Amino acid sequence: MIVDDLDKAHEALARILAHSNDAVAFTGAGISTECGIPDFRSPDSAWKRHPPVPFEQFLQSADARVETWRRKFAMDDHYAGAKPGRGHRALARLVADGAMSAIITQNIDGLHEASGIEPERIVELHGNGTYAACLDCSARHELSDIRKSFESAPLAPECECGGFIKSATISFGQSMPQSAMRRARDATLRCDLFIAIGSSLVVYPAAGFPAAAKENGAALVIINREQTPLDQIADIVLRGDIGDILAPFERANRLN
Repeated sequence: MIVDDLDKAHEALARILAHSNDAVAFTGAGISTECGIPDFRSPDSAWKRHPPVPFEQFLQSADARVETWRRKFAMDDHYAGAKPGRGHRALARLVADGAMSAIITQNIDGLHEASGIEPERIVELHGNGTYAACLDCSARHELSDIRKSFESAPLAPECECGGFIKSATISFGQSMPQSAMRRARDATLRCDLFIAIGSSLVVYPAAGFPAAAKENGAALVIINREQTPLDQIADIVLRGDIGDILAPFERANRLN
């Protein structure tokens, strides 16, 4: 069923949440666009001006590592000040009220955690761009410290252990984090309602989770502006502005 009327979308989502005991959200770039972060495919996306450096190049070349950090800080400047939007706040309320057990996200902007959701409730499939980590020992490094050093001398940072320091995100060509994938799969197979929000559902393996939930017996809801490849298997497709659709859920558990 495709619903493109806003009032009916609110009613449909409230109704299906009311019958759920364990809902899980799966979020993509679309939930953050109203926060000033265009998705990767948007014509005005800064990603097109500062495309990511492939992981293998990062490992093999000091120049590539320097360029990776230059682009990283340029991107950070572009999206500085982004705050959680209505969708993030609505999901935070659902988690706080016990209506939703986990948020699986493809996003690296850290806005789910900034909305107040406990980190253990969030599964970041593609990592987090708000800090950095050593590729060898996994030690955390703060971006403010790295940037201060980088701006005084544009050299790629290295950890005390000698390992390369990289933004704590998953780059093109880098292996998916096994712990996050395992947690996402556990949440997917445990839930009775899976809500995919703002994702094109074309980037795998992450996009496989909605189908896995449906195959395991969960109801599948897709909230997106555009058509997705999984619309045909969804129980409900809510088409429209994500912030508009989710805004009422900031206020009360399942709108009861």
